Amino acid sequence: QGLKPIVSTESPALIFGTTTKLASDLPATDSFLSKNKVPDLQKLFQRADGVPVHLKRGVPDKLLYRTTMALTVGGTIYCLIALYMASQPRNQ
Repeated sequence: QGLKPIVSTESPALIFGTTTKLASDLPATDSFLSKNKVPDLQKLFQRADGVPVHLKRGVPDKLLYRTTMALTVGGTIYCLIALYMASQPRNQ
């Protein structure tokens, strides 16, 4: 009788009925329609001007940073006040 292969040599049936497309098969205009901004942003963020990277984009970054810091300090103060009030005995 001879040896029979354990693994089937036939390809399995498709689970999903669609075929996949390779990235090289897609036209370039479908996936990317605008100018590539990455090189410009790399130049901006890698410039040695002494400004921290989280503040490099100017006023919007400063506004977000200061808002975050204000909320953090305010939340810390609120938590300390709440902890102080919770530690005091209630008047009867």
